[in-house]
Amino acid sequence: MASPWTGIIEDARHYPSPHNSQPIVVRVEDDRTATVFYDLRRGLPAESFGIPFGHVCAGVFLAGLEVVARAHGFAVQERLDHAEMDFGRLDAGDSGAADDHLHRLGTVRLRPRAVTADDREALAVFLARRTSRRPYDATLVDDAAVDAASAIASAAGQRFRTTSDRATVDEIVRVNQETLFDDLQHDAVHDEILHWLRFSKRQAVTTGDGLSAETMLMPGPVLRFAMEHRGLWEAPGVGAVFKRVYLSTMRGVRQLGWLEGPFRTPADYVEAGRVFMRIWLEFSARGIALHPFGTVITNPRSHAAFVERAGVDESDGRMAWMLFRFGHSDPPPLAHRRPAAAMTLGGAR
Repeated sequence: MASPWTGIIEDARHYPSPHNSQPIVVRVEDDRTATVFYDLRRGLPAESFGIPFGHVCAGVFLAGLEVVARAHGFAVQERLDHAEMDFGRLDAGDSGAADDHLHRLGTVRLRPRAVTADDREALAVFLARRTSRRPYDATLVDDAAVDAASAIASAAGQRFRTTSDRATVDEIVRVNQETLFDDLQHDAVHDEILHWLRFSKRQAVTTGDGLSAETMLMPGPVLRFAMEHRGLWEAPGVGAVFKRVYLSTMRGVRQLGWLEGPFRTPADYVEAGRVFMRIWLEFSARGIALHPFGTVITNPRSHAAFVERAGVDESDGRMAWMLFRFGHSDPPPLAHRRPAAAMTLGGAR
């Protein structure tokens, strides 16, 4: 009899991750138990808050795994470690062990349960979910969707806030655009992003990961030239063209949302990611598109500008740790995924 993990991992690999880096790795221990790791080689430590967002990604994955497992006839029981991630292990290599790049997140165990129609529908939503960087249609979402997101956040000790004030939305979109170009002036961040960019559809299909020019709605040659010649961004011609192409994808942004809550420890980060994924799936089920503005959160100067403009209170260990645009758009291009074997220890790489 085939292990239930075969089908579960096949579906769970569709979880979203920063830069579509897909860092989660699973080692199947038996038909009911698996150990979950974070592959540090696929992390994003160059950016401020890049390391905490490794645990946020783990929370996103675990929320998705819960949805997938239920549709396969199982509940998931977790035993998480919540240890800090140490990306220095990649440089030090002190032990020389083959798994130095793997950070253990914990174990998950499957418990049989009956599958419902809602479970199957939730899986369909999970598999259909995509990040939409397309222009939005400038319409507001229903209040019921905002209320649902607020309830999900509140149940986990988080707060979901949103604004549709045009001046505020336009200002934060402008900050987001400026942050991208500001971040890429820093060598470590530039090199990290360049590593994950895929400039052609063939390259994206071959690697099965990364940020493809197609999903970013940019011509591959333009993206490649701009990224490899960032010194020309301030030139009258090249920089203006690239910025104009990028900003064209931001048309119709009418509404922004963000999450505020505890964000001090790995346990906080994991739970934050879990909440974000649940809200994303709630929006997807309602036909609402979503696109995270990660750089505004991770860039200290831009974060401060956002906090001031949005009136965020970050005292007592709370932080505005996620910002995104949401609304309605045409279906976005497909972001390619690595095969299930590539996220399974002992599988093909």
